[in-house]
Amino acid sequence: MDRFRPLRRIQVDPEPAAAAAPPLPAAAAAAANGGAGEDVSAAPAAGLLMASRVRRRSAVYRDCKGDYIGVPNDPCLTKILSKQGDNKVLFADKVLKFTQSGKMKRRILVITDFALYLVDPDADILKRRIALAAVDKLCISKLSDNFFAIIVPTEYDCLMASTRKKEIVDVIIKAIKSNSEYQPQVASSNRFEYHAAAEVIKEVEFEEAEGGVKTRITHKAKAKS
Repeated sequence: MDRFRPLRRIQVDPEPAAAAAPPLPAAAAAAANGGAGEDVSAAPAAGLLMASRVRRRSAVYRDCKGDYIGVPNDPCLTKILSKQGDNKVLFADKVLKFTQSGKMKRRILVITDFALYLVDPDADILKRRIALAAVDKLCISKLSDNFFAIIVPTEYDCLMASTRKKEIVDVIIKAIKSNSEYQPQVASSNRFEYHAAAEVIKEVEFEEAEGGVKTRITHKAKAKS
């Protein structure tokens, strides 16, 4: 059974700049469109323009069931969670995760009452675990796009895309509040920065476009050592 069905189509085009970026490889374009391939390469100097359709009204009000993967029936996921002593799954679904270089990687996001897990669905490997106690802030736009950033000051931040963005943010907030008196900030802005790596800062900017939302991701600067 293929537990990683394709995400909604996300079109990726090079930013219109003086020095145009080379066209995307066929395999990368197919991956962005939900076909074969694992990631989409971004131009290193230019930003990305990602056109994401406005979600239908029915998508906003659809029922939320939390586990969309079926974690108890997946030996790999249950083994990963048991090793960490986690067994209460609050949310599980497919997402796109953006790397330091701007590539999009398919991941399974699992949220428990103590941590976030990012699992490679092809290799069945845990790529990252983020303790909920380390989450300082969540960044989202004011528009109907699928992007959100998890800000982790003690490590590095994580930019992802999901059609269930609102549910993910709500689950993280409720999970943190249930374990402590602390409530992380939810920053809603059409422009925000995040650390793609310890010394790599990127800016995400959103703007309304005909039939959807355009999202531009640009490299800002490296933090001085």
